[in-house]
Amino acid sequence: MSELEERVLEVLRALVPGEVVSYGDVAEDAGLPGRARAVGHLLATTSVDVPWWRVVTSNGRLIPGHEARQAERLRAEGARIASGRVVEAPLGRFSRRESPWPPGRSGRRPRP
Repeated sequence: MSELEERVLEVLRALVPGEVVSYGDVAEDAGLPGRARAVGHLLATTSVDVPWWRVVTSNGRLIPGHEARQAERLRAEGARIASGRVVEAPLGRFSRRESPWPPGRSGRRPRP
């Protein structure tokens, strides 16, 4: 497995129930800014069991062809879904909670 894959998988494994992030968030947290498509490719091809349903596009769109399954899993973790998009989640990019870190990304938590 490549270093890129290991770094991305580490971030994905750290996602907790109710945390919804974007492909770009995962790439950034893995130290790979601008590599959102690489994250998407890894999620689509990996055989490693990771919480894939917690990753969406930057505007909240669910994975095409898997919307119903992804929405069901996200709703079970407290996310609100409307018109095929995450509109609110307990944690992460779509959280309504105030968070001082980092500015502009409410609810995201720093990675180790």
